[in-house]
Amino acid sequence: MRMSRSWAWLLLLAVLVAGVSLWNTDRSEAEEPDAKAKSAAAFQQVARVLRHPRCLNCHPSGDRPRVGEKGELHAQNVQRGPKNHGMPGMHCAACHHATNQEIARVPGAPHWSLAPRSQGWEGLDDHDLAVALKDPKLNGGRSLQDLLKHVREDKLVLWGWDPGRGRAPVPLTHADFVKAFETWIANGAVEPAKGTTSRFGDGDK
Repeated sequence: MRMSRSWAWLLLLAVLVAGVSLWNTDRSEAEEPDAKAKSAAAFQQVARVLRHPRCLNCHPSGDRPRVGEKGELHAQNVQRGPKNHGMPGMHCAACHHATNQEIARVPGAPHWSLAPRSQGWEGLDDHDLAVALKDPKLNGGRSLQDLLKHVREDKLVLWGWDPGRGRAPVPLTHADFVKAFETWIANGAVEPAKGTTSRFGDGDK
C-alpha cells in the first residue's frame, strides 16, 4: 500500500511539473512577439532622435559636418581631418569650445568633433541603423550597456537638448530617449524590418 501511495505522489508530481513546464512554454511563446514589438516600437523613438539634425549633422557618411535644421554643409569647407577633429589649422576646438558661445552663436560641448566614419548614419534605414549601433566594429567597440551609458551621460550627446539660442533641441525629452533606448535593449535590441525610416514629423515613416 505504501508503494502505491509513493507512486501516486510521484505521478502527481510529474504531472504538476509537466503542466508548469507547458505553461511556461506557452507563456514564453506568447510574450516573445510582444517583446519584439515593444523593442521595435522603442527603436522608432531612438531612430527619430538619431536622425534629428542635432545628432545627424555630426554623424555624416562623408567627411564634411553639416549644420542647421536642414543639414547644410559646414561653411569654410570644414573637413573631418585624420582624427575626426578637423584638418590642421582648422581644428573643431578652435571655434567650438566646451560650452555654447551665445554671443557668437557658436555651439559647444566637451570633445566637440565628428563621429568616426563607421558611425555615419546618413542613408541608413531603421534596420541598418540598429545593426550599425549594435556592431562593436562600427560603434567604437561598445557593448549595448556601453551605448546606454554613452547616450545617458555623454555631455556631447546631452548638448542635443541644450543646443543654444536659435537651434531647435531634440523634440523628445532626454529622459524619454534614454527610456526608449533601455526598452529597446531590454526586449532584445531587435532590428526593425528593412525599409522603415523613422523621423520626427513625418507620420512615423
